[in-house]
Amino acid sequence: MHIGNYLGLVHQSEKELAEAFRQVAKEHGDEVDVYQTCQLLASWSDAHIDALLPFVQKYSEEKSKEPERLKKTIFEKTRTGSLALLRDLHDLYLLVCEVDLCWIILKQAATGLRDKELDATCQRLSKETERQLSWLLTRIKSAAPQTLIVAE
Repeated sequence: MHIGNYLGLVHQSEKELAEAFRQVAKEHGDEVDVYQTCQLLASWSDAHIDALLPFVQKYSEEKSKEPERLKKTIFEKTRTGSLALLRDLHDLYLLVCEVDLCWIILKQAATGLRDKELDATCQRLSKETERQLSWLLTRIKSAAPQTLIVAE
């Protein structure tokens, strides 16, 4: 059984995502909505890590460095300026997509295992991940015209 592989993958992905949200909040703190929302969404990822613990104890967990490499690759460092915010939000969106896919895969495994508790947890946390994606997409759509059309 390889469920421990995906438990480790989603655990580390949520950790990297929380750090990335906090990094963007810090670098773009002058955008009040970005600062506050990124801090809130980081706390959701922290809570997701805590919610995984009973399943890590039940199925074990294989540590993975893939999420750390992904974050380093697409989120090498935060940028400055108006284009920087758009690019950082874009990078956050990609990291959240990774987490979303992990939840989908784990939910499928939970269904196969008939583990109703894991299934319900995956469903609940997946909905919060979808809300993270939704906020990022809305904020990206809002920032894109001004950023791409108006020159600095």
